[in-house]
Amino acid sequence: MVAGEVSTLARWAVDEGWNPGLGDLDAVWDLQPAAFVALRQGSNLVGGGTILDYGGGFGFMGLFIVEPAWRGRGLGGRLWTWRRDRLHERLGSSGVIGMDGVVALEPFYARGGFIPAYRNIRMAGLASGPAERGEDSVVTLAHGDLDRFAVAEAATFPVAREAFWTRWLAREGVQTVGLLRGDTWAAFGVLRPCVEGFKLGPVVADDPDAARMVVSDLLARIEGSPVQWDVPEANPAAMVMARDFGLVESFACSRMYLGRIPSVDTRRLYGVASFEFG
Repeated sequence: MVAGEVSTLARWAVDEGWNPGLGDLDAVWDLQPAAFVALRQGSNLVGGGTILDYGGGFGFMGLFIVEPAWRGRGLGGRLWTWRRDRLHERLGSSGVIGMDGVVALEPFYARGGFIPAYRNIRMAGLASGPAERGEDSVVTLAHGDLDRFAVAEAATFPVAREAFWTRWLAREGVQTVGLLRGDTWAAFGVLRPCVEGFKLGPVVADDPDAARMVVSDLLARIEGSPVQWDVPEANPAAMVMARDFGLVESFACSRMYLGRIPSVDTRRLYGVASFEFG
């Protein structure tokens, strides 16, 4: 893609009801323009998507869209296959590709070599407070704390992605908090504004109590606003917690991998960062 087409892809994502975060695509474009691929008819953009190479032999596919007027012509299958093959070339023969695919399309993705690992469930509703208080301290993260955030998050994602977080967390309106127990960070949580309301994630925590503290703190900041929280079904405690906060299932994606299924600590993962970027 060229830079001017990124806004079109973002608009299509809004039209599909995906409710992207404000500036999500711009942050990733700043990180890796080559992650954005275009399907054109002549000079007109008719489809697109992302193939983000995180380094370390891991990449993620997302934002797979064909403009509605061009659907039903086999273009989607060609675009999806081209993206998969191009990202695999970039990663090398031992590389692993992840994606959050629509559950109904699992058979299509499976024919393309992807293996389901677990589902991520979009829980949605209105944010409710107040923030829960305890002996441990929930604090807003300073710039110098982001290295620790990246280290903690790495155990719940196939690779460390410091360069991604540098751009993702620095945007206006993004709020990042951590739970400090003595000298140890026990939990982290991120809240970002979206086209509609807010999205919560990632949330990484040592235990449910720590997760509840950071989640309640963030939700109290936007009380009464629409919020979406993408929760790994493989963490039952996270699912229970989302329901305790009054959120209900609105959508589900299947986390799938091409290549070996990586070791990810879903017990500490209470919310994923993004269906589009992992």
